[in-house]
Amino acid sequence: MPHLAAVGPSDGLARAGEERLAGEESARGAVRSERRKEILRQRREELGLSQEDLAARLRISVRAYGNWERGLVKEWTDRKLLALAEALEMSERQCFWLFRVMVDRDPPPTWRAAEENRLPEDPAQRDYLCDYAALMESVPYPSFLVDHRWDVALTNSAFDQLFQSVRPHPTALPDDNFLRFVLFHPDAAGVLEDHEPAWCVPLLAQFAAALAVAPEDEGLRSIRQEVARDPFMEAAYRYGVPHWLSMRGAEAAEMDGAVRTVRHPDPRWGLVRCRMVAETSRMLDAMGLTRITLILSAPQGAPVGPVRGGGAGVMHQQGARLRAVPSLGE
Repeated sequence: MPHLAAVGPSDGLARAGEERLAGEESARGAVRSERRKEILRQRREELGLSQEDLAARLRISVRAYGNWERGLVKEWTDRKLLALAEALEMSERQCFWLFRVMVDRDPPPTWRAAEENRLPEDPAQRDYLCDYAALMESVPYPSFLVDHRWDVALTNSAFDQLFQSVRPHPTALPDDNFLRFVLFHPDAAGVLEDHEPAWCVPLLAQFAAALAVAPEDEGLRSIRQEVARDPFMEAAYRYGVPHWLSMRGAEAAEMDGAVRTVRHPDPRWGLVRCRMVAETSRMLDAMGLTRITLILSAPQGAPVGPVRGGGAGVMHQQGARLRAVPSLGE
């Protein structure tokens, strides 16, 4: 019912509005509470740890940690959250979202990411990775370094831009573990076109081969357990992958040279074809790392993608070609 702006709504309407807002806030609080419990439990299970194991890492009683995981904490202090992030081997991104979910603010600037502690101890290898990060950053295409578990060691800005719209997730962020992202993140299908046949099945085939080579690897076994808990992925792993390999051959699962499609958030790219190029070097191989680059191909008649200092854009304008193939004018 209309009312005079100077007078405002009736007291009854005001009370109804306040009750509605209070109800909405209560519902959001309940969702937030469940999210807090989920992020701790999922990360602990991902690492294959029991509550007793995590309590030992935190040097607190099992009962005390059980209360933490159930959300029965009087106050989440920085000290508690940082200790929890370290015990759960969280990356910088995961620690950021831990603080955001638990206390709705950023971690303190003194936080050092757990991933820093996982850098090679060899100073030469550490220096090499720092320089390699600069090399990757000069590439205009999404590029990232992964190990045999698909844990991501490095990404460039183009990779971060491609996945910038992905929402937080406790275990399946694209710059944390790419396999988990493809298999379990609800936003993966929004970025990776033809998600199930073009991305899930080939990566599951690669995962099956890796697990066959290293069946005792804790990281791979943890992923296998997570696959087993998902009925759809378990069926794809047990039945879909063998059938797919029998029809297409083992080489179809190779990353290097595979052509896929991604949906880029930058409208200059949009839905775009990409070729996956997997490569390593002597130093990267010694660290068990492989670099994967997604070479984006602008559709015919569309503008070329993001240009960095005369990189890909200039190459297209000059009519780049393979040196071994002469041009029509030669």
